[in-house]
Amino acid sequence: MELLDRLPLSIPTLILLLAGVLIVARLAIKRAYAIPPAWRSSVVETLDASIFAALLSLLIITFVVQAFYIPSGSMEPTLQVGDRILVGKFTYRFEEIRRGDVIVFHYPLNPGKDFVKRVVGLSGETVELRDGMVLINGTPIRELYPTALAEGDRACTSNYGPQKVPRGELFVLGDNRCNSEDSRFFGFVPRSNVVGKALFIYWPPQRLGLVH
Repeated sequence: MELLDRLPLSIPTLILLLAGVLIVARLAIKRAYAIPPAWRSSVVETLDASIFAALLSLLIITFVVQAFYIPSGSMEPTLQVGDRILVGKFTYRFEEIRRGDVIVFHYPLNPGKDFVKRVVGLSGETVELRDGMVLINGTPIRELYPTALAEGDRACTSNYGPQKVPRGELFVLGDNRCNSEDSRFFGFVPRSNVVGKALFIYWPPQRLGLVH
């Protein structure tokens, strides 16, 4: 996945190119009359199955679910370095983004990169961090999700704002606030940058489980 993340083309584009190559190969094999018919038919059937699988994968990745690799510890302890997660790209077609959701989004300063963070401030709300405590509209919130910031540890607390979240944008934080590049540094995340909701850790096996 790290290697794929460094490729200049997106995974859907690569799958589309692969499907195109397979279709061209199918047409070529089907017209290669020098090849025995039985062998030609077998190859065409294999190519048909591969084309179907590629197009199905494209549909799933584009509209349903996509796998992501976690390369940093900015979301510890919720997500660990090396975790692989599934992100539901359909979730927000049926429900609104809520505070506490862990989302994958296109990095606002470089949309070619994807980040994963937790939604803390919603559109129209005023966000403030005071000695590490999160306040929404001037009221401290109770964060039920885990953070790496142990209560009472002020070694890496931070102050921010107050800032009002613009319409159609989000304020996000990493759970590991001592080691996270998030909205405190790169600003708000446009709703249109959201790829989907992190749903499930599927690798490694001992980390299997829902993302909370």
